[in-house]
Amino acid sequence: MSPRVLPERPLPGHAVCLDLRTVAAHDPDDTVRAALDAQRPGGERRFLVLDTADRLVAHQRLYERLSSYGPARVVCLAVGERNERTVRRTLTLRPPAAGVLWLFDGVEDDVPGDAVLRPLVDVLATPEVFDAVLRALGEVVHGVAVPAVRVLEHDLTDEARERAWRQAVEGLVGQEVPVGASAAERVPGALALLLDEGVPRSLAGHQWLPPGGMTGAALAACEEAVAVAADGHQRVRGAAGLLTRAGADVDLPGDIERVVRELGRVRAVVADAFGAAGGSRPTVEHRAVLRDRGVELPEMPREITRAGIVPALRDHTHELIGRGLPLRSVAARLSALSARTAPVGSTARLTRLDALCGPERLRRLDGRYAFTAGGPRPAAFAVTGLLALLAGVWPVLGWVLGPAVGVVAAGLARLALRRRPNRSPDGRTDGGGSTGAAPRLLGGLLGGLAGAGLGLFLGPPPWAGALALAVSLTAVVLLALRDWTRGVDDWWARADPEEAWRVLGEVRNLVVTTAVHDWLFAEVRHHCSAGAGAVSRLLGDLADTADAHGPGTAVPPGARFRAAARSREDRDGGEWGERGESLPPRSARSSGTSRPRDPHGDTYGNAYGGPYDPHGDSFGDSFGDMEDDRYGDPYGDTYGNGDDPHRSPYGDRNDPYGSPYGDREDRDPYGSSGRSTATPESFARDPEAPYGGPSALPAPAWLERRHGDGGPLLVDTLVGDLVAGTLLILDRCWAGVERDPGAPASPVHEQRLTELLDDARLRLERDVAASPPPRPDGPRDPEGPTGLTAAPADRPDAARLSGVAPDAVARLLLAGDDPGLTVTLCGPEHLRLLSHDPLAARQVRFVPEAMRRGAAGDDIWRGTPEDVVWTDAGRHAGILRLVPLRADVVHTVRAEEAEDQ
Repeated sequence: MSPRVLPERPLPGHAVCLDLRTVAAHDPDDTVRAALDAQRPGGERRFLVLDTADRLVAHQRLYERLSSYGPARVVCLAVGERNERTVRRTLTLRPPAAGVLWLFDGVEDDVPGDAVLRPLVDVLATPEVFDAVLRALGEVVHGVAVPAVRVLEHDLTDEARERAWRQAVEGLVGQEVPVGASAAERVPGALALLLDEGVPRSLAGHQWLPPGGMTGAALAACEEAVAVAADGHQRVRGAAGLLTRAGADVDLPGDIERVVRELGRVRAVVADAFGAAGGSRPTVEHRAVLRDRGVELPEMPREITRAGIVPALRDHTHELIGRGLPLRSVAARLSALSARTAPVGSTARLTRLDALCGPERLRRLDGRYAFTAGGPRPAAFAVTGLLALLAGVWPVLGWVLGPAVGVVAAGLARLALRRRPNRSPDGRTDGGGSTGAAPRLLGGLLGGLAGAGLGLFLGPPPWAGALALAVSLTAVVLLALRDWTRGVDDWWARADPEEAWRVLGEVRNLVVTTAVHDWLFAEVRHHCSAGAGAVSRLLGDLADTADAHGPGTAVPPGARFRAAARSREDRDGGEWGERGESLPPRSARSSGTSRPRDPHGDTYGNAYGGPYDPHGDSFGDSFGDMEDDRYGDPYGDTYGNGDDPHRSPYGDRNDPYGSPYGDREDRDPYGSSGRSTATPESFARDPEAPYGGPSALPAPAWLERRHGDGGPLLVDTLVGDLVAGTLLILDRCWAGVERDPGAPASPVHEQRLTELLDDARLRLERDVAASPPPRPDGPRDPEGPTGLTAAPADRPDAARLSGVAPDAVARLLLAGDDPGLTVTLCGPEHLRLLSHDPLAARQVRFVPEAMRRGAAGDDIWRGTPEDVVWTDAGRHAGILRLVPLRADVVHTVRAEEAEDQ
């Protein structure tokens, strides 16, 4: 049997194809058993059987077995020789459950027989066409007919296909880009609490540092010391501090020393608490340690829980991928998120604590600062001299009163120096100072004498002299009080003991932040960081797998993964698979016994590379065991080498399902360009040489191929399918991340991505990605990732995918029932075997739904016959006429007669 006749992999819902023409190459029972084990959605059992016309009766038992699991529908393509003139069949192949299409080999001398069968099999395997043909066979005589066909095939050029595939893979994978601090923007609320250093709203009223605790008491003592110092400053500044003894007992240097001492005690207590519970994952015992040190931790707030972290990570990952970011970019952002949420322990906060109240800050607070008052000395000399001159204009008395004003100014300056705030009452601490008494005295003396001389010359009345004296004395006192207040405030600002209040507030916030994020949230942060890191690594591995898949090759789904799996070293730790279970080390699994294969295996896995299971689990268990690299596939080692040839009939390249991969894992079924380079000449030399795709076969006369350069939406559609499939793969990882994010991911996810890529490539080959990827059954999250793939009705039409207009298809359908449009698959010598009753023939028109959906098909399909069969998938459209045979050409053999033969 040639491996080019049947599809490389059956599509979900399509008829199961099997070839009985070469059952001598392997056990025919295995061939039928494999066909029966193939999963079918909804329990619909369709079988498209290729057989030789002269062996229909001999294979009666095989046809009966196809119905052994329940009612089945069978369409048999019976290939006859040129010299055959009758066809014999059993009752099993009668309508309505079965029918026979009789066609002849070698009708076209320059076209191999498989070149005729392959596109015909592709058309008939489509469930809508299969059902329509079976109904039509039930309406013809004996249920046997010769097909007459005209088919149009819309496809891409090899260059367009490779370009679209390369761009789609690049759109999925992307490039690694540096991600800055903005990488974690717009994260879910649970993650946002871990990224900032705020306190959850529900903990806003919690008393983290009870007053009776060690830390709270230290903070209170320091605050009290600062308050005492601030009160002393208020008592010293102003007129009372200078002119009275109100501030005589105030010891501001001593108060500041106490502030420094208490602040150092606060630092020691907080540093001790940070060090006592400084691990990145504090235990329950640390709560008691912190309580002894005056830090009271509450219960976890309702805003965040460990159980809510992985769902938040999932939503964030889906949101990033849904925004069109490629896998590598999403992996980089999750890696940045992992780094930002990683717990570092409270010990790392000691650096910040030292910056707030470390030795350097304490030395600055404890420094001795000089007290300076009176302003610039030249200005003090001039102002005092002017006031003394004004007082000295009183005639005669001015000689005494003028210099007296200078003496008063100098005396007040001297009093300010004596009562300076940086000096302790007992003289123990003295920061020194200057108030400008000498310039004031000198300026007053000179100014007073000058004023007395001026008074003799001017001779003002006595009242004027008295008024000038009062103004001068008042100004001297007011200026002295101003200079005192400014000097005290300036010294207080330079000493700045009130900064301790700000420091205490920041220390309190630091302790609360540490309590929330390094102690209370430590386990949650660790879980988030480990989970984000695990998903980041998984996405990176998936991106590497997609890169290794290669944009221009279509390697068998299992081959590349098995090679990668063999190159991995056995891990000592467990792995998390698609259900979150921890798998044993691969070294232990490699020696285990393969579990029995479930005939209802993994729906999801099969949707991207295996048969479809409508009844199994959404994603199934069949990938849980890795020991035999077959993952419970009901097809057995379809794409690999089975050690037991009787276990699966697909181990060799005479695969009854037509596997083009055979037993060579490194064979590329598509060649370097995605299509086989085989020619009809090479086919004639080696009939078993595999063709990469159906279009590589020479076209028969009834098949017209139209190739496009790719539509505007082809790449976006492929990327959307790959992204949606990747999210479905990720969807089964979250349970494992939740259970143990530190465990290495099972390589089954890379296998899933390989199968996803193979499926997307296969759909690109089959119908230019017009059909949507199969969706797994089972319960799904309504807000899950399936929304990234457009529903079939919303998918782009075939013209916007392939770039080929469907006008020719519409014209073919509107051409009427002219038999001349089709080519009968028989030779001229067989025409006399056909019925010549024009009303006896039946006709099936079929068109993929993708060709008429969308704006491109609104007008050209107007007037299309109502009996057109609209198929869900495929790249073929056309007409299939079933021409019945004369009554004497078909012979029905009963069961007893068949057994005798």
